[in-house]
Amino acid sequence: MNPSDPASLAHVRPREDQCFTDDDLHFLEDHLQNTAQLAQVQANKFGFGDWASLAGIWHDLGKYRAAFQQMIRKESGYDPKAHLEGQPGRVNHSTAGALHALEKLGPAGRVLAYCIAGHHAGLANWHGNEAHRGLSERLEQEKHLLPETLKADIPNSILKPLPPTSRPPKGADLAFWIRMLFSCLVDADFLDTERFMDEEKFQKRSVYPALKDLLPVFERHMTDVVLAGAKNTSVNHIRREVLEQCRSAAGQEPGFFSLTVPTGGGKTLSSLAFALRHAVRHEKQRILYVIPYTSIIEQTADAFRKIFGGTVLEHHSNLDSKHETVHSRLASENWDAPLIVTTSVQFFESLYANRTSRNRKLHNLVNSVVILDEAQLLPPDFLEPCLHALRELKNHYGASIVLCTATQPALEPRSGFGWKFTGLGEQPKEIVADPQQLQQRLRRVRFRIPADFNQPTSWDKLAKELSEHPQVLCIVNKARTDCRELHELMPEGTLHLSGLMCGQHRSDKIDEIQQRLKNKESVRVISTQLVEAGVDVDFPVVYRALAGLDSVAQAAGRCNREGELPRLGEVVVFVPPSKPPISLQAATDLGKECLQANPDDPLSLEGFTRYFEQLYWSKGEGLDKHRILAHFKPNPEWAFAFRSAAEKFRLISDDSETLLVPCQNDDLLEQLKRGNLDRWLLRKLQRYAVSIYPEELKRLHLAGAAEEIFPGLNILTDPNRYHVVKGLLLPEGGGVPVYAPDDLVA
Repeated sequence: MNPSDPASLAHVRPREDQCFTDDDLHFLEDHLQNTAQLAQVQANKFGFGDWASLAGIWHDLGKYRAAFQQMIRKESGYDPKAHLEGQPGRVNHSTAGALHALEKLGPAGRVLAYCIAGHHAGLANWHGNEAHRGLSERLEQEKHLLPETLKADIPNSILKPLPPTSRPPKGADLAFWIRMLFSCLVDADFLDTERFMDEEKFQKRSVYPALKDLLPVFERHMTDVVLAGAKNTSVNHIRREVLEQCRSAAGQEPGFFSLTVPTGGGKTLSSLAFALRHAVRHEKQRILYVIPYTSIIEQTADAFRKIFGGTVLEHHSNLDSKHETVHSRLASENWDAPLIVTTSVQFFESLYANRTSRNRKLHNLVNSVVILDEAQLLPPDFLEPCLHALRELKNHYGASIVLCTATQPALEPRSGFGWKFTGLGEQPKEIVADPQQLQQRLRRVRFRIPADFNQPTSWDKLAKELSEHPQVLCIVNKARTDCRELHELMPEGTLHLSGLMCGQHRSDKIDEIQQRLKNKESVRVISTQLVEAGVDVDFPVVYRALAGLDSVAQAAGRCNREGELPRLGEVVVFVPPSKPPISLQAATDLGKECLQANPDDPLSLEGFTRYFEQLYWSKGEGLDKHRILAHFKPNPEWAFAFRSAAEKFRLISDDSETLLVPCQNDDLLEQLKRGNLDRWLLRKLQRYAVSIYPEELKRLHLAGAAEEIFPGLNILTDPNRYHVVKGLLLPEGGGVPVYAPDDLVA
């Protein structure tokens, strides 16, 4: 090979000595054929490998253009004499393939045009707006690039492959289908490029065992460790029954399932037992365990790792580097591990993403089992698009979906004046035989509700009541006011839990609480709702500020959890002296109505059905508050707005800032201050981050208590502003919202 060789290049492996051989050259024809083959294999899983193959063949067609070939030869050093025109490194190579698809396939070519034109920049809107140029405008403005590309000597196998013979899926969401094809293309492009540029890294992918190999490992663990080590109590007897019912139900045909088990009934391992057997029986590829809170995801991933070791992929932004390996880091890019534990944010935002980095994993959801833990926490403002995506996965991509919770949301179709709620479109198949009876058998608490819901309890009075109990948990609604005010009135030694504490500090405190409960020591805790879902604590008495019925049920799950008290545990619902956050007002009002209507059995399944029905009905069209689905309405032009929908689909508001706080991490912070921005260090420091509002961060800067050491990276410089008990102490100031989700993460 020499610089005058006419063969077209896709990539050149860099060499310091500039002595290139054939092994350093990734020929364009090879890259296109390999990408097409990889994409076809991936899309064959849902029956459209022919479309994905064509996208792969044409995705880099523009690299045949003379301007690109000159650029790659010059900038790689392969041909230092190559003549460059225009800006180095910025030769458009994605438009020509999109134009070629339209020319060869007509209107149907738009499917491939979206994918090819966006394989670096992301899926675009078809029509533009004031902020961004649409794909239609881009193709019109850059139509000269195709004839320039076709001047090259391009093989017919590239220019004129066989057209697709399959038709777009009948009854499916065509925009969702395009995102799936796009996922196959961009992942195949990444993988083939990686295989050439870094074969050692490529070989470390997909080294995981199959689910059929994990099933016997799990069964042995359940028999030898979990069941063998469990005490002979009525609660553990019921947990065994739930486990056996999950095993038995796994043979049912794929579809929607519900697992309705009261808190403390062993849902986590039982749902995994169902998923593993169901996956092996029906040859599913992988299992995704989708969880709303970090307090649950870290606990769940740790439990799974004790069984399966490094096979578990834990994917969320707060991942500690001690749990991250080379293999897990690679698998998090495209979710090719057999068992994935991730957040609701990662899962649902990826389903509506338009960027390549988040979208490339979607094709690995095909033929999977998805467990939605704490399904009642599906965000109401995004409920319709979330359920729409679940319906698509189940109806057209072979997924089984399990809604796992003690308080099943009402997701059957509903309609009201001027609005319609499609829901799941069908009734999920319940896994346990008799959820109502199970709930009665697992009843371990009695409730004390206010005699007068219009009469709030003062913090002083509440503190005196709480102080009479040696072991008590009190859950309030707001970290910045309620939690602090009540905690300051409590006896010395009372513990505090809130989102104003960093993740590491919260985990340490939860460990301390669990140990003190185990040792039967005195322990009083004032907490926000972060302790409710999945945190394994067992108090004899729990107080809960008035909130939604699902929150009250979750609080009750922290009371007499193991059923070992000689009597029922006590859950006290009280009306706090402060109003609930605006975001919780509707749920709180409905919770009050339900408690008043059924004070003797407020957590009946019928009561939850009515609660969620009213909660959803009250929102009407607000169940798709940002009108995400409107961007994908069927139309003759196939004109969709991928970018706009992705920008709006944000389960966590962007109006928060991350602040790193000192908390047994001085050595890590010093490394950061010295300019170390290594991935492992940033991963570790995420455990010491607190999310606050921009105005709060501004006040800390004005007080000289915080410093921005890199753009967007802030450190608390005043150690007196972080308290070992209370967490972050913010300067006084007005105008700041008083509520934010405590630990939802991406």
